[in-house]
Amino acid sequence: MMFQVVSAVLSVYFFTMLLEIPKRYALYCSIVGGVNWWVYLLAIENSASSMAAAFFASLAVAILSQIFARTQKTPVNVFLVAGILPTVPGGGIYRCVYYFIRNNPNQSSYYLLQTLKTAGAIAMAIFITDSLFRVVQYYQNRKASIG
Repeated sequence: MMFQVVSAVLSVYFFTMLLEIPKRYALYCSIVGGVNWWVYLLAIENSASSMAAAFFASLAVAILSQIFARTQKTPVNVFLVAGILPTVPGGGIYRCVYYFIRNNPNQSSYYLLQTLKTAGAIAMAIFITDSLFRVVQYYQNRKASIG
């Protein structure tokens, strides 16, 4: 498991170069990606479905991205886009298209549905985290303006 987490950290680090993320944020993005894959592996190991594992991993990524964005005073997307890379369901899309081309609609539909579920879980985790951080920020600003 440690080898996979280190591999995820390195792959996200090199992905930050592709995205042209400033070098001062590359390490933070790599940490987010490593945590992402570590949480995903822990969830899978504890018999969660791949969709649930993607949700929990994305939740961890979104929370960590929000924290790093505030401490580094940069947009959340800098950490979120790079950090979410390990759980993006690229293999499912590939299999969906592969079976579609091979004229196997049942397998193609199966992988399309799995991919959409995983992508939906990722999006839902990001949405929930962003909403919670906005609510907290709203009440902090409101409290500061009142008292």
